[in-house]
Amino acid sequence: MISPPRLPFLPISIFATVMGLAGLSIAWTKAEPLLKLATLSPLLMGLTGTLFVVLLLLYVVKVVRHPEAVRAELHHPIKLSFFPTISISLLLLSIVTLHLMPHLSKGLWLLGAGLHLGLTLYVLSAWLNHDHFEIKHMNPSWFIPVVGNIVIPLAGVEHGYLEPSWFFFSIGLLFWLVLMVIVFYRLFFHPPLPDKLMPTLFILIAPPAVGFLAYLKLTGELDAFARILYYAGLFLTLMLFTQIRRFTRLKFFLSWWAYSFPLAAITVATLVMQQRLNTLFYLWLSMLLMGILCLVILGLAVRTGLAVYRREICVEE
Repeated sequence: MISPPRLPFLPISIFATVMGLAGLSIAWTKAEPLLKLATLSPLLMGLTGTLFVVLLLLYVVKVVRHPEAVRAELHHPIKLSFFPTISISLLLLSIVTLHLMPHLSKGLWLLGAGLHLGLTLYVLSAWLNHDHFEIKHMNPSWFIPVVGNIVIPLAGVEHGYLEPSWFFFSIGLLFWLVLMVIVFYRLFFHPPLPDKLMPTLFILIAPPAVGFLAYLKLTGELDAFARILYYAGLFLTLMLFTQIRRFTRLKFFLSWWAYSFPLAAITVATLVMQQRLNTLFYLWLSMLLMGILCLVILGLAVRTGLAVYRREICVEE
């Protein structure tokens, strides 16, 4: 448990841990019948929900007791983008609970979609009316508030909200294209990202991978555009794996959890490709990605536990 003196330093980015576990739960649910895996998805769902509730309660206490610390995060050029990890966590939990608890899933979706729309508008307003953001602040975490809308159709279509799902999908797709250009401009023509932000490069995988899944939900067709989205996500995954030596040399930060959800997204997308095409290539690729995802999540959990024990997180930067 986080002690009161450390509570002001509880980072909003800690909700990325919920996204990672939710991504693993969704991937495991999809992989159980396809890869003949043990039935662990209910356990993972319970762990994810418990983690979210604990972190949410802690952050609410922080809001009440240390509002100045929360305001500082809301005005921070990088931390601001992590506030929508709360709404995305709700949306992912609505996917996780979709078949086992459909009424809870619908409630989580309605709450998550409404909150995420509000946060999208708030962050966009902050970007448009700022006086302190610079190109050096740009990194893939900026995708979270606006491109994160692309997650909403995954459960929204199942609950019968087809037109709202198209609305949110359109927002996510539009800003993915816009921000992708800015991110690569920043990476190509400005100094490298600080070590603490390097793991956020994996967020580049999430928009096309989740977009692929959302598009299939909306249309039901594995058409040309669906393939473009999937293969864009697969290429970005390959590109980042060529940089693996750089990532393994980084000091541990909570930002390492940025590896988790994007890896889960491309894993689920590949499992869906296997489900649709049923080829040996996608079967082996699904198994490989599933193995990597499980190892990464396990490694992140162990490393985070050590950091908590050593009091390396929730400290003043």
